[in-house]
Amino acid sequence: MNILGIETSCDDTGIALVECDKKNCRILSNVVSSQIKVHAPYGGVVPNLAARAHLENIGLCLKQALKKAKYPKIDLIAVTNGPGLIPCLLVGVNFAKALAYAWKKPIIGINHIEGHIYANNLKNFPILCLIVSGGHTQLILMKDHGKYELIGQTRDDAVGEAFDKVAKLLGLSYPGGPIISEKAEKGNPQAFDLPRPMINTKDFDFSFSGLKTAVLYETKRKKKFSEEYINDMAASFQQAAIDVLINKTIKAAKKYKPKTIILSGGVAANQELKKQMKEIIKKELPKTQFSIPDSKLCTDNGAMIAITAYYKNKPALFKSWVKINANANLKL
Repeated sequence: MNILGIETSCDDTGIALVECDKKNCRILSNVVSSQIKVHAPYGGVVPNLAARAHLENIGLCLKQALKKAKYPKIDLIAVTNGPGLIPCLLVGVNFAKALAYAWKKPIIGINHIEGHIYANNLKNFPILCLIVSGGHTQLILMKDHGKYELIGQTRDDAVGEAFDKVAKLLGLSYPGGPIISEKAEKGNPQAFDLPRPMINTKDFDFSFSGLKTAVLYETKRKKKFSEEYINDMAASFQQAAIDVLINKTIKAAKKYKPKTIILSGGVAANQELKKQMKEIIKKELPKTQFSIPDSKLCTDNGAMIAITAYYKNKPALFKSWVKINANANLKL
């Protein structure tokens, strides 16, 4: 079947066409329109500006995706209906509903977090999923397709949001993840003794506000930042965040004994996080597989939404376009 995937939960307009059979899914097109230039002056996503940009871009993205895929017959429309920013979700959901009505096609709402999970190649269950992005930091135990247990999440800031805020404190560009990673390569991760919040608690929850505040206090002591200072602070902050993410993930894996650990979300593109996670799993959990999506599928995109819909390919889950609604706080 050919599935049209639509993603507008935050600041990326994603439209993709995916062809699936009994063995796998093949991406025919995956068009993503970034809004970095729109939000860069503010150092973060402004929901109403993001929604306006989605309105401007979504039709063009659809035309481009259809052209790249050579106009296949569409069997199902899949759209992110939560969680996310409600002004943004409404654009994608209403666009998908209009297409379903006009084309007389079945439609299904997809959970954004589930989309990030299915960006990976899921085979050996149970799977422990670490979802890390600008809006989410969660540990989810996946027992089978569609069967989830939330075992840990951030109590304040998402890790991706912390990267953005620290980049802003250091006078770096938005988004913070790529630029912090780039600066960290040249810095000393032991230069600053930053906290690792909640790293020793018995639960699997996270907290990044204290780490962000520690960087704030450190930067206030400086009137001017040298290149060396920026590199060292970026490296120290990044390592502190990675230490917390890895420690909690390994601790959860030792308790729940998954066959596979996956890393998903925008922060999963961080090279140092991937490298260190792979090394420690190989060392401490040698029988456990480790999976990371292709870098293009880490950030928000329509392909992950379409692929997720394939695994929910049950007519009972398909809705009338009238019944599909956006839900900013949608749970798995």
